[in-house]
Amino acid sequence: MSDTSSSRRRRAATAAELRNDVWLAAALLIGAVLSAALGSVAGVYGTDSTQGMQWGLLYAFGLTAPLALRRRQPEIVAVVVAIVFIVGVSLRIPEIYVGNIALFIAIYTVGAWVDDRRRAMYVRVAIIIAMFVWLLITTFQSATAPTEEGLSREGLFSPFVAFMLIQFLVNAAFFGGAYYMGDRAYASALERTALEDRTRELEAEREVTAAQAVALDRVRIARELHDVVAHHVSAMGVQAGAARAVMDRDPDAARTALAGVEQSARSALDELRHLLETLRTPNGDAPSASTVSLAGLPALIAHATENGLPTTLTIVGDEVPLPDLVQVNLYRVAQEALTNARRHGGPDAAADVRLRYGADAVELEITNTGRAAKPLRPGLGIVGMRERAAASGGTLEAAPRARGGFLVRLRVPLRERVGA
Repeated sequence: MSDTSSSRRRRAATAAELRNDVWLAAALLIGAVLSAALGSVAGVYGTDSTQGMQWGLLYAFGLTAPLALRRRQPEIVAVVVAIVFIVGVSLRIPEIYVGNIALFIAIYTVGAWVDDRRRAMYVRVAIIIAMFVWLLITTFQSATAPTEEGLSREGLFSPFVAFMLIQFLVNAAFFGGAYYMGDRAYASALERTALEDRTRELEAEREVTAAQAVALDRVRIARELHDVVAHHVSAMGVQAGAARAVMDRDPDAARTALAGVEQSARSALDELRHLLETLRTPNGDAPSASTVSLAGLPALIAHATENGLPTTLTIVGDEVPLPDLVQVNLYRVAQEALTNARRHGGPDAAADVRLRYGADAVELEITNTGRAAKPLRPGLGIVGMRERAAASGGTLEAAPRARGGFLVRLRVPLRERVGA
């Protein structure tokens, strides 16, 4: 048995339940009064019954009125009802039905509503023991009474003994049922309380999960916007600078550079438009809804070369099908790495992109030459590449090279992603 130190407690009674207790007590009071009146007329105790309806009314009130407080003070109510029941039966007040119902409800309520299980056990056991002691006393008095009226007492298993055994068995079933049903009601209430608590926790978790999903979606949007804008704006800056430098002496070259600026702007607008359409589509899958894939790597390499960063592309191994999410992330990592190389590598920088298909992983490696490496301070670009690597189930290595330039290597396992 647990005690009040237990953290598990059933919920408190509601106002409606407390009002129902009052209605229950009133209904039982009416029933007890009717039962006492009819029992007096029927002579259930013969000439030995207590005369006068005032005693029946007092007994009915003492049995039923405490039940109006049964959920507020269950232990006190049970003790009071038991005492009134013993006194009323001992005085032979002619009410033999509602009293049993009231006693059963009182004992049941102790088991069903007292959180201190040790105290609930002590109160019920004390009442049950008192009832059986009282029954033994009354049985002994009946057995030793000098009168010969009533059931015959002759023989080892006389009708009188059989009747007494029936009384004991009925009372054992009566009190045992009240005890057991009270415990089961308390256990069920605890289960309902735990279920309600868990339901509230799940609702709170669902709200948190929804908020996290929104936050992750915002991060994804920011990452996509950063990749698109940084890449194309960087290229536009290089092309615009080249156009300005040769505008006076080579107008044709300037026009070509400006055409490149226009093309970069159109490409940026196309990708931004597609991203916005994806966001407006209710069932659009955010990461995989991008138009980019590994098939666009050659165009990306050509674009980097045209914008001042000579770049080569090497594909090693046999191509295997990859999920859209992995393809998008590989492409964006390559795009970000080339953008950073063009931005930070200097005018003499060159880059090399290698895509390797292995037996258990696909690996993308971007290296560039250029200025001597400075202490690495990861910006949004590096953070975005790491997020993409994590989203693909892979790992990212991004660090300056000892001989100058920078290295970015993304490795994505194939076994879990592709089923190789």
